[in-house]
Amino acid sequence: MNVKNILETISMIEEQKLDIRTITMGISLLDCIDSDGEKSREKIYKKITTCAKDLVKVGREIESEFGIPIVNKRVSVTPISIVAGACDDKDYVEFAKTLDKAAEELGIDFIGGFSALCQKGYTKGDEILIKSIPEALACTNKVCASVNVGSTRSGMNMDAIKEMGQIVKQTAELTKEQKGFGCAKLVVFCNAVEDNPFMAGAFHGVGEADRVINVGVSGPGVVQRALEKVKGEPFDVVADTIKNTAFKVTRMGQLVGQEASKRLGVPFGIVDLSLAPTPAIGDSVANIIEEMGVEVVGAYGTTAALALLNDAVKKGGVMACSRVGGLSGAFIPVSEDAGMIDAVLNGSLCLEKLEAMTAICSVGLDMIAVPGDTTAETISAMIADEAAIGMINNKTTAVRVIPAPGCKVGEMVEFGGLLGRAPVMEVNKYSSKDFIDRGGKIPAPIHSFKN
Repeated sequence: MNVKNILETISMIEEQKLDIRTITMGISLLDCIDSDGEKSREKIYKKITTCAKDLVKVGREIESEFGIPIVNKRVSVTPISIVAGACDDKDYVEFAKTLDKAAEELGIDFIGGFSALCQKGYTKGDEILIKSIPEALACTNKVCASVNVGSTRSGMNMDAIKEMGQIVKQTAELTKEQKGFGCAKLVVFCNAVEDNPFMAGAFHGVGEADRVINVGVSGPGVVQRALEKVKGEPFDVVADTIKNTAFKVTRMGQLVGQEASKRLGVPFGIVDLSLAPTPAIGDSVANIIEEMGVEVVGAYGTTAALALLNDAVKKGGVMACSRVGGLSGAFIPVSEDAGMIDAVLNGSLCLEKLEAMTAICSVGLDMIAVPGDTTAETISAMIADEAAIGMINNKTTAVRVIPAPGCKVGEMVEFGGLLGRAPVMEVNKYSSKDFIDRGGKIPAPIHSFKN
C-alpha cells in the first residue's frame, strides 16, 4: 500500500459509496438432525448462537479499524428441508421461528437457509418446507427462504415451479399489511450455488465446511466514477477500466474476509464480487450502463453493455483473489437500484427487457413488484422462463417477485432500507395456465450430458 492507493480507497469509501455489502457466516446444521423436532431445534439454536456469537462484534471492529463500511452481518445454514426431514413434524414453521430467535439473539441482519433443493424431485422435507414458507415468512423478521427448482444437470421441476407460483401468492396475502413484504425474503432459483453470501438466496451447501466466512462486496458507484474518466473511449478501454476497478474492490473484500476469518477462528471461504446496488443516488448498476452511452437503461444496447460489465467485473475480481465464488457479477434488483426505478417510471424498462438482461447478469427478475391480482400461474410462468435461461446457459438465475396486494400498475411500494421501493410493473395480460398445469419435468439440455 502506498499513499496514492490509500487516498484512492478513502475516496472510494467516502465519495463513491464503496462498501462490504455483507459478511456471512455459513454454518452446517447436519449434526443437529434429530428424529425429535424439538430436540433438533434446540441443537440448531445452540449451534448458531455459539458459532456466530462474535460475528457482529468482529464486523464492527473491522469497520472501525479499517474504516470500511460493512453494511450487513448475516448467517446462512444448511437447507432446513434436509435438517428437518428426519423428524415427524407436519410443518416447519417452528424451525423458522428458531432461526429468527437465533438471529435476534446474535443481532445479525438476516439468516438464510429456510430452503429446499428440489430440481429433480421432492423429498418429504422439501414438500413440508415449501408448504411452510408463507406462514414462516409472515411470522418471522429475519428469516429468508429459497427454493431451487431447476439445474443444467437435472432439468426443470415444473411441479415445483407450479407450486412456487402459489406459494408466492400465499406469502403476499399473509403479509398484505406490508404490501407483500414476505415475498422480498423469498427467491426461486435455477442452478443455486452453495456459497452465496447474499440474501434472500443464501444457504450453506452440504459440500461446505462446518463453518465458513463468505464476503460479498459491492461498489457500483466506484465503477461509474471510473468510467466518467474515460468518456468517449473505445470499449477496450472501458473493459480495462472496469477490470482494474473490480480488482481494487475485490482486494478490499479479500482483506476483510481474511481478517474476519482470523479473528473468528473460522475458515475463509469466498469473495462474491457482485455489483450490488442500493437505492442511494450514485450507487446504481443502471447508471453504469448509462455512463457507457445508453441514454436510459432499457434502451437498445443495454444488454450488450451489461455483458461487458459482468465479464470485466469477473476478470478483474479473479485476478485479485483466488477465492472468488458465490454469484459474482452485476445484480439488477429493480427496487434496490435508483437508476432502474427511474427507467421503469419513464417507460424505458419493462419485464421483457429485464428477462433479456437475465441471460447476462448474476440473478434475474429480482425485487420486481407486480399487480396484486397477478395470477399464480403467471408467476409460475415467469419462474419457468427465468429457470430456462439458467438451465440452458449453465448459469444461476432467480426470481424474487412481489405481487403487491391491492396495488395497480404505476403505484409505488415502499420497503425501506436496502430493499428500497418498487414501482408496480405491467405484466403480460395473456394466460399461461394451460402451460403450467401440464406439470412434470422439462428435461435437461443435451449439453448437460458430460462426464
